[in-house]
Amino acid sequence: MKQFLSVHDVPDLPGLVQEALWLKQNPYADENLGRHKTLGLLFFNASLRTRLSTQKAAENLGMKVMVMNVTTDSWGLEFEDGAIMNGNKAEHVKEAAAVVGQYCDIIGVRSFPSLTDREKDYQEQVIKQFVKYAGVPILSLESATRHPLQSFTDLITIEETKTVARPKVVLTWAPHVKALPQAVPNSFAEWMNAADVDFVITHPEGYALAPEFSGNARITHNQREAFEGADFIYAKNWSSYETYGQIINSDPAWMITQEKMGLTNQAKFMHCLPVRRNLVVEDAVLDSANSIVIQEAGNRVWAAQAVLKRMLQA
Repeated sequence: MKQFLSVHDVPDLPGLVQEALWLKQNPYADENLGRHKTLGLLFFNASLRTRLSTQKAAENLGMKVMVMNVTTDSWGLEFEDGAIMNGNKAEHVKEAAAVVGQYCDIIGVRSFPSLTDREKDYQEQVIKQFVKYAGVPILSLESATRHPLQSFTDLITIEETKTVARPKVVLTWAPHVKALPQAVPNSFAEWMNAADVDFVITHPEGYALAPEFSGNARITHNQREAFEGADFIYAKNWSSYETYGQIINSDPAWMITQEKMGLTNQAKFMHCLPVRRNLVVEDAVLDSANSIVIQEAGNRVWAAQAVLKRMLQA
């Protein structure tokens, strides 16, 4: 793979899933592959799992890793072409990306949307400018519209824990106290549409995802109906795409409860973390034997390692 920005960059999805699961059992099999190679990780936003798991994955492959929190450690970056830089942005991405590309063999970039300008957010300005100017492969650590490493991780976790050949996977909206991006649900939907699963999305009115992401999923506003017979429940809040970036419904009745999980086929509970207890999901679900959120988070290493391996081999 020359880059990793979405599922569309993966030529053999089942093969990549199996490679990640093999690496989980053989984490140091390719420890010399990345020797004398450097991975740069640039964070425009906070991170816990993405930062640590990607760094560990790179080190398992023998790579050196450099990490920078762009918002606090570097000059403020300008992304607009033709900008008159007389404000608080001291450096243009044209130079910054190219310079980082001089130091690194692969660059990972994490950025979030503004949630104020849908057209601009969905143009993916930050990550596309790095692709354009860095001169080296780019790995998405989350962008304005997608979180492909998380979604690849989710697919790995479903594959290793499923009990039926073609499981029913439900993506459900859940309440939250603030407006959150659509990146995780967008990406999860995109990857599930590419996988061999029975995929359902449930959310309140007004929370439809962009059609290019929801794809062929069955969509219902009846959460209980969606849960019936499900094998996996993936909970996530997202702000409105239609009324962009807004909270138009915070109905606590959409919280994931043990009673609702009882409608499923002993479904596994999934969430990308961090999660707000007793708002998104009640303790009884999150602490139950069917909660696989920690296993899911652990698999972030093997997702990143499989992707980095393919990028190093390209």
